[in-house]
Amino acid sequence: MNVTVWNEFRHEQESGVVAKIYPKGIHEAIASFLREDGHTLKTATLDEPEHGLTDEVLNETDVLVWWGHKAHEEVADEVVDRVHKRVLEGMGLIVLHSGHFSKVFKKLMGTSCDLKWREADEKERLWVVSPSHPIAEGVGEYIELEEEEMYGEHFDIPTPDELVFMSWFEGGEVFRSGCTFNRGSGKIFYFRPGHESYPTYENKEIQRVIRNAVEWAAPSKRAYPTYGNAKPLEQISSK
Repeated sequence: MNVTVWNEFRHEQESGVVAKIYPKGIHEAIASFLREDGHTLKTATLDEPEHGLTDEVLNETDVLVWWGHKAHEEVADEVVDRVHKRVLEGMGLIVLHSGHFSKVFKKLMGTSCDLKWREADEKERLWVVSPSHPIAEGVGEYIELEEEEMYGEHFDIPTPDELVFMSWFEGGEVFRSGCTFNRGSGKIFYFRPGHESYPTYENKEIQRVIRNAVEWAAPSKRAYPTYGNAKPLEQISSK
């Protein structure tokens, strides 16, 4: 498949801590393990013209992976509309970590997508609550991360079509951390882990989930539905 990984690429340029963890950027860290599956990878970042998401790039993208955090409001509405349209047409979308607050995700969800959060180097345990789901393929009963940012309920999203992962945090909170949605002809997966100051995307089990999610979100082979005024299939008798 043709996969595009989008990242703000701001933290890595402004923080020595983040740059040490992801010297080539979070986008390249994710792209590197997806390439191992034989996908054709592009990366795009916020400060490129049109944020790297031109019509040409999106029209050639089967699945878009999105990581954003500190600059959601800098994403042009024109680009948001462009991505939104492509999802409805069938492009898969994988939204990671703070991408829950991205304009794109909020537009697709129709809610605030707000939540509780805390940075306290807490243990996170992601429980697999749908063991037969293809996104959980190859993952044990849970994934344990020694340090992560806490996200807690209530998570203001529509009821997910499927809940694949549920997180527990050392401080006591729980969170719906792996959620699927269908919008138009497109499939969306939100996956919570991935705060920039932790090497979460180096974790092989986290990589496995993202790899599975990309495969799951692949566009359908069906033709896009026809809308608008339609001629009758049968002759309509005059009354």
